Amino acid sequence: MKSLITLVFLLQLGLVPALSQSTYKKVTKLMGCKFEISVVANSQTEADSYITAATEEIKRIEKMISSWNNDSETSLINKNAGIQPVRVSKELLLLIERALKISKLTDGAFDITYASVDKIWKFDGSMTQMPNPETIKHSVRNIDYKNIVIDHEKSTVYLKNKGMKIGFGAIGKGYAADKAKALLISIGAKAGIINASGDLCTWGTQPNGKNWMVAIVNPLNKQKVFSWMPVVNSAVVTSGNYENFVTFNDETYSHIIDPRTGYPAKGILSVSIFTPNAEIADALATSVFVMGTEAGLNLINQLNGIECIIIDSDNNILKSNHIQFDTVKNEKTNEENISN
Repeated sequence: MKSLITLVFLLQLGLVPALSQSTYKKVTKLMGCKFEISVVANSQTEADSYITAATEEIKRIEKMISSWNNDSETSLINKNAGIQPVRVSKELLLLIERALKISKLTDGAFDITYASVDKIWKFDGSMTQMPNPETIKHSVRNIDYKNIVIDHEKSTVYLKNKGMKIGFGAIGKGYAADKAKALLISIGAKAGIINASGDLCTWGTQPNGKNWMVAIVNPLNKQKVFSWMPVVNSAVVTSGNYENFVTFNDETYSHIIDPRTGYPAKGILSVSIFTPNAEIADALATSVFVMGTEAGLNLINQLNGIECIIIDSDNNILKSNHIQFDTVKNEKTNEENISN
């Protein structure tokens, strides 16, 4: 889940001079989730043209990476697993290549072949007992990013084994947000936010010149804010386990599964990643959640320009070395400024 981020518009109406530009927002369902597209524009007509362009770009990407669309390039790759390579667009090939680099960086904590998993864990209330260890071990038999073969010269992608599948659930929305942002900048949109159900990227500033702000909230009580943070021409993505889980023998199991073991990740409630782009933030948020606090922070601290905030299962706040923030003391006052 990526729903911890609350977008805050601190426009301070009445306290600043009248502005010629305003922020316009549209909420729509794309890629199976809620997208909020906000732009700073001179008029509703101008804003509508920007939002339409962004929406069409996101739909284009969805057609390319969707595993639900039988005619998508991704579906064709999956259908030909263990059979033959599939020629794909350069755009998809490069996206897969970047995903493989993150898999190597995280030692498989992030893996787009996770789409191959047998869905033995159910978080809809239907599970009555924990799966047995052999079933769990068997469920991840087809997961291994090392079995993806890319041929740049022929522009093909090949999954070595039958039963393998790739999916972009942990990187696709971030990629779409980045592409929509880039398109809007190219056609003249001076500022805005693309929020793909918590995969958020920004550019420019609010009409009053102030930075866009996000609130890092308590995953156990979303009405309480840990900290307000500016997001300046960059991205922030949060992964959390606080809504989808099951409990057996007084132990809680989250919906975020370690693709290397088949078992739910433990020890973390939420991870917020701050990076220059949403694609990397999307992938690393899931990765750190799976890796755990110590290994996750160690990884982030070795990466330039990337920071994170972790809230562990004991509700402690942990952060990477170069991020600075103060926890909110007057939560009630700040809660009044939250706008979902």
